[in-house]
Amino acid sequence: MRQTPFKWDPNTLTLEPFFKGGRAPTAPFYHTNLGALFSADCMTVLPFIEQNVVDTVFADPPFNLGKEYGKNTDDLKSDPEYLSWCKNWMTECVRVLKPGGAFFLYNLPKWNVLLGAYLMELGLQFRHWIAIEISMSLPIPGRLHPSHYGLLYMTKGKPKTFRRIRVPIQTCRHCGGEVKDYGGHRHAMNPKGVTLKDVWSDIPPVRHWKFKSKSRRANALSTKVLDRVIEMTTVPGDVVLDPFGGSGTTYAVCEAKERLWLGIEIDFAADIAERIESGHIRSHRNDDFVEK
Repeated sequence: MRQTPFKWDPNTLTLEPFFKGGRAPTAPFYHTNLGALFSADCMTVLPFIEQNVVDTVFADPPFNLGKEYGKNTDDLKSDPEYLSWCKNWMTECVRVLKPGGAFFLYNLPKWNVLLGAYLMELGLQFRHWIAIEISMSLPIPGRLHPSHYGLLYMTKGKPKTFRRIRVPIQTCRHCGGEVKDYGGHRHAMNPKGVTLKDVWSDIPPVRHWKFKSKSRRANALSTKVLDRVIEMTTVPGDVVLDPFGGSGTTYAVCEAKERLWLGIEIDFAADIAERIESGHIRSHRNDDFVEK
């Protein structure tokens, strides 16, 4: 029987169950009754988190492409430096993950090949390479056109939570008719939709300013990605850790879905706090059906 979910005390901000010795290394910059956001480098916070206390980790680190984030972010390291940095924070994330917990790593395929192998060295089990179809650039001479980001889904042993997600049967945006006939077995299809595949071609890019932060110019993730990650691997009251807060999408989805959350952001904590408080993190339409 699941215990009553622990909730942060909004007055005293009780963090004891999640930090070694019951003390966080610094006071949270912002908190709600479900989560706490630290304005810091992730490696100044992660080592202080107790082991085996997080149900799902979602990590969307800088991709080392030389993009301009904030003054504290170096997005142009040498390849060995970048890999070493990633291995350091990933090791900590695996340590704090509960047995059966899920680890999602969103990055370029170039990096996820190497980082996924390292996660397996740490003992995680490979579940899926999810291809999120978004055109990354113009065609490159001598290469295929890059058109997806990799979302690695791994678990610390057998997954303790996995909920099937169904998506609506695809229809033509012009005539409204169904695109597939499913081999003549359409009548036998589940009325809630088809099982989610490991290729997500229905994720809208976050380019319009109504979905983005004016202070942080880098692209943000669609709430639809986090909807699926969180619904698939957690239930209300579970704990989600995102060590690279970015625009705050993970935390906003956790708030909406009643998941506890731990967040870290090195440059834009104030912007995230303002966006959550004001409700400026807009949700993309999502017609997924989650089986209980």
